[in-house]
Amino acid sequence: MTEQDQKQLGSTLWGIADTLRGAMNADDFRDYMLSFLFLRYLSDNYETAAEKELGSDYPALDVSDRRAPLAVWYAHNPDDTTEFEKQMRRKTHYVIQPAFLWSSIAEMARTQDGELLHTLQKGFDYIENESFASTFGGLFSEINLNSEKLGKGYTAQNAKLCIIIKAIADGLEKFSTDKDTLGDAYEYLIGQFAAGSGKKAGEFYTPQQMSSILSGIVTLDSQEPATGKRKQLESVFDFACGSGSLLLNVRHRMGVRGIGKIVGQEKNITTYNLARMNMLLHGVKDSEFEIYHGDTLTNEWDSLREMNPAKMPKFDAVVANPPFSYRWDPIDAMGEDMRFKNYGLAPKSAADFAFLLHGFHYLKQDGVMAIILPHGVLFRGGSEERIRTKLLKDGHIDTVIGLPANLFFSTGIPVCILVLKKCKKPDDVLFINAAEHFEKGKRQNQLLPEHIDKIIDTYQFRREEARYSMRVSMERIEKEAYNLNISRYISTAHAEVDIDLKKTQAELQMLAQRIDTARNTHNDFLKELGLPPLQ
Repeated sequence: MTEQDQKQLGSTLWGIADTLRGAMNADDFRDYMLSFLFLRYLSDNYETAAEKELGSDYPALDVSDRRAPLAVWYAHNPDDTTEFEKQMRRKTHYVIQPAFLWSSIAEMARTQDGELLHTLQKGFDYIENESFASTFGGLFSEINLNSEKLGKGYTAQNAKLCIIIKAIADGLEKFSTDKDTLGDAYEYLIGQFAAGSGKKAGEFYTPQQMSSILSGIVTLDSQEPATGKRKQLESVFDFACGSGSLLLNVRHRMGVRGIGKIVGQEKNITTYNLARMNMLLHGVKDSEFEIYHGDTLTNEWDSLREMNPAKMPKFDAVVANPPFSYRWDPIDAMGEDMRFKNYGLAPKSAADFAFLLHGFHYLKQDGVMAIILPHGVLFRGGSEERIRTKLLKDGHIDTVIGLPANLFFSTGIPVCILVLKKCKKPDDVLFINAAEHFEKGKRQNQLLPEHIDKIIDTYQFRREEARYSMRVSMERIEKEAYNLNISRYISTAHAEVDIDLKKTQAELQMLAQRIDTARNTHNDFLKELGLPPLQ
């Protein structure tokens, strides 16, 4: 499928979503639609594998028989299904029984079967509890098929589900869908739903233009970026991963086999499930990623609390777009937390540095971290100033990138990207002021590919350019009291144009003469009309 067809599929599905959701808000409808798209993916993938496994025994498609071919095989081979499912678990890591396949569910929707809701619920329960390994438990836990948002009572809810699923099935039938296409459509829909979610969008989605900058930075060689992209990343970590789009962007840059392990953490249960679905939809095997549901700031993940340095997980790349200036309530004991004890605790009013220090703690010695934060981290005082100062004195802040305002769905404030390393070679900090390089949009500003490429290129080769980028020595930063406000180092003011006073005086005299001539001519006309002249 071409890129144009992929965009068309995403647009078609979004049109269906926008038409059908009715009184339901975008966040609620998002969860239903994306779950159904995911079921379609699982079913297609499973049926393709089943056809390969059964070979010539796989039933030919019979247009007069609306059942899925696999349902026909199950009906004719009841004694062989157990062994078949064992084999499928070994090869595809999961099983979906024929009644729960998307083709069966879609047929029930087409015929407005009164048992659709019951069957769909049984299917979700089966997939969660029997189909996958335990890692995938609770995948559909936030999908309430009995919600009054679908209608009051079973009959109304079932009817609404029939309409939604039939519309999605009809929309998908127009396209030849493979796993990559469905993954792209899923990502497109997440972006569209984020656009309609306002401030809530920040909880689950990082715009692709932001993801492209961060992934472009962390996939370059950490010590010698000018040498180009790394051949392999053993691991990449996003501790506030949302729907996983940022992690997938890193994977896209590195290639399918370029990352050993993708690791994410997400506090919101619904978004956590979206991230797991998103990974699978993009062809990431369950053995290639791990997404954990838990609070990053309290470090709920047991594997991250490992005290033995030899066993503690460390990552080649850390990327993050955590919630901006998030209010938190650190207890006194956190002052001794291994993540914060050398730097101090971020203030209750803004957990920005708490997030940063969490990710930085799990960065490898030769790794690179890129994090999106509000501009306040560059200059705010108090405990944040102490943390910033120590990071600078220890040589950990490599690059500061200022971005335009109004790039996010969730906020209009300008933001920055901090690039950190535990071992960096340059004894300076690179400042990039990209705040004036964007395309203005109706609802949001946009970074075009050339803007993104210029930021990455400037970072990679540590280029300096008037009013855009500068390498600033630590001596200069110390004189500025470790304030990283970009305007202190890069002036965006343009030189005043020299004015030729003699030439300007002559032009003004000529204009005055023209005015006098025009006034006299006008007064002559007024005199002929018997009207008083202009003064």
